[in-house]
Amino acid sequence: MKHRAWKEWAIRLVLLLLGLTVAHLGVTLFLQSDLGSDPFSVLVQGISMQVGLSFGTTHVIVTCALMAIMLVTTRGYVLPGTVVCAFCGGPIIDAFTWLLGGFINASLPMALRVSSSVVGCVILAAGMSLVIRSDAGTGPNDLVAVILADKLKRFQFRWVRMTCDAVFMVVGFVLGGTVGLGTVLAVFLIGPVVQWFLPRSQKIVERCVRTMPKVS
Repeated sequence: MKHRAWKEWAIRLVLLLLGLTVAHLGVTLFLQSDLGSDPFSVLVQGISMQVGLSFGTTHVIVTCALMAIMLVTTRGYVLPGTVVCAFCGGPIIDAFTWLLGGFINASLPMALRVSSSVVGCVILAAGMSLVIRSDAGTGPNDLVAVILADKLKRFQFRWVRMTCDAVFMVVGFVLGGTVGLGTVLAVFLIGPVVQWFLPRSQKIVERCVRTMPKVS
């Protein structure tokens, strides 16, 4: 764990929670459009169908397995915020679904459902970029692209993320997961939009940390 004053950790974790909330607002808009799951969820769905466990149980197992692998094979990527992302995402989505489910759902015209998917992807990307730049930890599934982009420096993050999402989608589909129009949109949108937001989120984080009262 990086050596930081507890106040800096607190600020970075608050920014992570803010980004996580924004990101999962986007996820909710995406899911409520009922045009397919995000690529990682397609993978989890496919694995759950093969092993005979519920989606929720499989999701926890897969994310925990990813964290374990990253702890063993990498250093400095799995941080306190990684655990927060792994276990807080579901409740946040449930809360937004309760709030928005009556307004955004499969009963809407197709044009509005597609718009909801696209807007959801953009909001998800904005929140995800803040989570990444908080440098307090990133969700296990998102860390896959972050780590690979760091290791494969000649490839921009957007291309790495698009490749990871495409692999999640294809493997999940082969295992029995459901792919929809929204899934394909997510593959092509999230990576490039996250990369666009990353420098802007970096400025937000730096400004918040810079204005933090100094600890003597």
